[in-house]
Amino acid sequence: MESAFGHRRRSVAVDVGGVMVGGGHPIVVQSMTNTDTADADATAIQVARLAHAGSELVRITVNTEAAAAAVPEIVRKVLGLGVAVPIVGDFHYNGHKLLLEFPETARALAKYRINPGNVGSGRHHDDHFTAIVKVALDNDKPVRIGVNWGSLDQAVLAQMMDANARLTEPRDARDVMIDAIVESAIRSAELAEATGLAHDRIILSAKVSGVRDLVEVYRKLATRGDHALHLGLTEAGMGMKGVVASTAGLSLLLAEGIGDTIRVSITPEPGGDRTEEVAVAQQVLQSLGLRSFMPQVSSCPGCGRTTSTYFQELARDVQTYLREQMPVWRERHPGVEELRVAVMGCVVNGPGESKHADIGISLPGTFEEPVAPVFIDGALDRTLRGDHIVDEFKAILDGYVERRYAVPGAGQR
Repeated sequence: MESAFGHRRRSVAVDVGGVMVGGGHPIVVQSMTNTDTADADATAIQVARLAHAGSELVRITVNTEAAAAAVPEIVRKVLGLGVAVPIVGDFHYNGHKLLLEFPETARALAKYRINPGNVGSGRHHDDHFTAIVKVALDNDKPVRIGVNWGSLDQAVLAQMMDANARLTEPRDARDVMIDAIVESAIRSAELAEATGLAHDRIILSAKVSGVRDLVEVYRKLATRGDHALHLGLTEAGMGMKGVVASTAGLSLLLAEGIGDTIRVSITPEPGGDRTEEVAVAQQVLQSLGLRSFMPQVSSCPGCGRTTSTYFQELARDVQTYLREQMPVWRERHPGVEELRVAVMGCVVNGPGESKHADIGISLPGTFEEPVAPVFIDGALDRTLRGDHIVDEFKAILDGYVERRYAVPGAGQR
């Protein structure tokens, strides 16, 4: 599979509970719960919601004995809800203990995430790290070695900073830190393989919270081998800042063919919908032409020619309608996720944009004749008038989907 702007970086494929990451497979969208994992009901429900939203891997925190004990029940409950998404365990500090003390949890999880910066210090670092790797080996599980600049392995950083200080012309501390992040990931992967973990059972990530730093880290990491890479801007922030920063960082790397699985780590509003991060990740991939998840609606921003909010309301209603229909359409009409719809507000660009879409409507702007031409596959199909344009357009849209994305032989005995 190619990136939107060229060939994707070659990486090995990793099987994560039946979901293939890397090796040219479609870029995988993943997410993470924010429930207390010890609450099996709440966590299972959120896992299912994230999966229904389109998350193909869901990570859960496993930080306490109570959380570890709940994992098998969470997996059973999720399956009981009819959801088969692979569940990944996120371990910090005590993963070596929890995975050994709760063998059913080690078996139930599809993958383990290890942070080499907080598995221990000194001689304990390698002992704790390899203990987790050995559990992964015993249970035939892949691991993600996830370096994070907020918890970077201090031994690696100190070693590289000391070496830099001895140079006649020391490099900038930021550059050394970026190299230390990459080096931590590579050394950890080498240790995992030396312990016996297969090359195609390792995914790497190296997350930072600045867009420029993220791009530089992954560009360097991508040249150091062919491990599958997980992309994400860590601690991206809340609201528009988090969405824009994540989109900027991910898009630059994905456009260069770097990345095999992504997560958008935005802070939700208090009590907000956790699935927003899934929607943003999908939209990034779809906007770059890398994957298709749901029909795309083009609509103009409005100007002095469109003083009425009618076209804005129609654009919102159509987009909501498409999202609501997708669970059914996805099953009945394969390919419908590539549908292009236009909802335009005046005569300037309305007809042209509508013609370029698969199906589009151009509403009358201020002082224009109160008619709304509908274009299908580039040609004028009909003109709508009156007070029921929204319902009429939805009906036309339904009919178009039924015809264009019909499954041959469907409904026949």
